[in-house]
Amino acid sequence: MMLKAGIGGRVPPFRVMDVITAAGQRAASLAPGAPRVIRLEAGQPNVGLPEGAKAAVEAALHGADPLGYTETLGRLSLRAALQRHIGAWYGLDIALSRLMVTVGGSGAFPLAFLAAFEPGDEVALASPYYPPYLNILVALGFKPIIMPCGLETGFQPTVEMLEALPRRPAGLIIASPANPTGSMLTPAALERLARWCHESGVRLISDEIYHGLTYGKPICTASAFSPSAIVINSFSKYFSMTGWRIGWMVLPDELVRPAERLAQNFFISAPYISQVAAEAALGCHDELEARRQTYQAARAVMLDGLHEAGFSRISPPDGAFYCYAELPETAPDAMAYCARLLAEKNLAATPGLDFDEQRGQRFVRFSYCLPPETIAEAMARLTPST
Repeated sequence: MMLKAGIGGRVPPFRVMDVITAAGQRAASLAPGAPRVIRLEAGQPNVGLPEGAKAAVEAALHGADPLGYTETLGRLSLRAALQRHIGAWYGLDIALSRLMVTVGGSGAFPLAFLAAFEPGDEVALASPYYPPYLNILVALGFKPIIMPCGLETGFQPTVEMLEALPRRPAGLIIASPANPTGSMLTPAALERLARWCHESGVRLISDEIYHGLTYGKPICTASAFSPSAIVINSFSKYFSMTGWRIGWMVLPDELVRPAERLAQNFFISAPYISQVAAEAALGCHDELEARRQTYQAARAVMLDGLHEAGFSRISPPDGAFYCYAELPETAPDAMAYCARLLAEKNLAATPGLDFDEQRGQRFVRFSYCLPPETIAEAMARLTPST
């Protein structure tokens, strides 16, 4: 007797993970002397822990503390350091009781969704979007409402789009800087969205995971404009700690205990050693700023290279480390294009279908979180006919 799969069988894949697998297999199969595979598919910094965090981890590993469970909300010292960080970056005094340490930013999303919404609730988000937003919503029994966005709004949603929906959604997910586009909301646009959501009874969830990685535009947080917003952040990107799976949330008072109860049952707590590393990383801004400048240099190399290769429609990224580029007319659809890039050019990139089921077949996401010289090598392999 064949037993059926559960709801997970209906959740779409996160295609970039499939591309990562294919790129790894391609790299392992290369003959000696063949050009290396250049990995432009994943949003993963090519450097690891900041030096101060490495030292803190080493000290903790050789200390007497057993490195066991922590409070579900996180170690008090880390939450206090986050409170200071938020004060320094945004000029806000967020109550310590509203801060929650999570198992990565990814672990924060199901906690936020389940704490804020009931099964069947509709949650709006702009397209293109980070795929796990939609896939987690579907897996948890919520209904994503997709709002297609383009260059005219910087791929970001507007109040007018929300008011044009047939029904007011229970929630709105935004990201600034966004993945895959790198676009940012201006402070005025974020304020307008946040205040509209608060006054309209719409729960705002603001993904601010790429804060720190911006190139000229000011950052601001939804917490500055709405006491009911949920803000999600992470140590993965700016702090270069993807594999440590550590993030945090700023929660409204009424959602702290619900989120805590969920996390008690799902995770117990974030990993102790990752919390040690995160606390130390918050003090490593000089090193991290130097890394940001490297990304900025790589960004310029990639934008020039893509234009030379025939990508004429690109929204210059304000932040993060991605270029979301519309394919030249002569190129095949994104899936075929990316497959050919890997097979013929040893370049891994992510097809836009991961981020936009309706229009993504004409877009590709390229990541530039590699040294500028590596990005230059990758761009030299592209041609208008690739």
